[in-house]
Formats: sequence, structure tokens, C-alpha cells
Amino acid sequence: HMPDPVDVMVPRKVAVCEPGYFNDYGGKLRFHGKISTVLCFENNPHVRAALEEKGEGRVLVVDAGASKRCALLGDFLAETGTKNGWSGIIINGCCRDSEEIGKLDIGVKTIGTHPLKSSKRDKGMRDVPVSFAGVTFKPGSYVYADMDGVLVSDEKLEL
Repeated sequence: HMPDPVDVMVPRKVAVCEPGYFNDYGGKLRFHGKISTVLCFENNPHVRAALEEKGEGRVLVVDAGASKRCALLGDFLAETGTKNGWSGIIINGCCRDSEEIGKLDIGVKTIGTHPLKSSKRDKGMRDVPVSFAGVTFKPGSYVYADMDGVLVSDEKLEL
């Protein structure tokens, strides 16, 4: 999905996240789907609400402001997402219960782990564009993730 030869002056169909930005914690290392987003900071009510919905193969992308002071996702919410048909979760923040999350059939990429739960004070916002790791994730666009990185496309790509 890149021009051949690669030419930095030619518009790309995909945006590539900054290499090495995320760590893999989920039991599924390759995942993709339509993007749904949450914008929040150290609070996860919208993360919970999203994962309680039918995922229908979507990927939840959460911009937590790159906070490393608490975790927005634990094994219970990751299992909820698995049961509800989410393909994956990408968080610009931390998760906890990483050993248990690694046993679940869901992709999880975060910037790290933290043992402390998040608070529930401020809900944040749902399904708004969020930008981190050098790309913008827009609700309704598509994300493709594996152990090598994360790609974002406005249109569905043939795999």
C-alpha cells in the first residue's frame, strides 16, 4: 500500500505510527478493524462504556495523553472487549494485569504497564479524532497492527 519505489513526495494511502512507540500485551499480536476512539486523561469511564458495546471487529483507540501514572485497561475490561467482539485496543497510556491480558484473544498495544487503576472522575470524549505516535486516528478509518507496528488508513485495505 506504498508507492513503489517509496517516494516521500507521493501521498501515501497509509500513515505509519512512530516505530517502537507501543508494546504488545494482548494474546492476539495481529489485529485490524474500523476505528472507534476515546480521548481521556487518567480516567476510563468511556473506555469501559465502549468495550461494553458490541465491537463488531472494531479497534478501540484511546488517547490518554501518554500518561504513565495509572492504567486505563485491566484484565476485566480487556476480557469484556474480547467477549463483545472487539478486535483490539490501542492506548496512548498504560494497562495493568498484563499477564492475564496476554491470555486473551484480543490485541492490546500500550506504551507501558502500571499497577494503579485510573480514576472515574472525568469521562473524556468519545469518537473524536485523536493524534499520537505521529498519526491521527479518525473514527471510521481503519487501523492495522502487528508486532512490526501500526498503520492507519482512511479506507479499508485488502490484506
